[in-house]
Amino acid sequence: MTTEKNFDSTRRAALDRIDRAERAYRAFFLSAAAVEALFLGGFVLLADFGDRLHVLLLLAAVATYTIVALGLLALGQHVSRCTWRVLKAIDGREGS
Repeated sequence: MTTEKNFDSTRRAALDRIDRAERAYRAFFLSAAAVEALFLGGFVLLADFGDRLHVLLLLAAVATYTIVALGLLALGQHVSRCTWRVLKAIDGREGS
């Protein structure tokens, strides 16, 4: 009986940590996206599109942000997949 209570408290603690980590990741991702959107919006408002250098800088910034955003999305998918595996492993042990 004591070991079952130990398993339950361990499972609950692990699930709580997973939930906290996922919330922190989402908050960070949304905050970073908002800040980058502000910077990009400011650049578009201040840029002189008649100047080819400004157009080149805009294209470079968009390309860089796209690559970083895709990397963050891939990381988020990886974390979700790992979380799913942990939850599946925990669920498999409950039946044992």
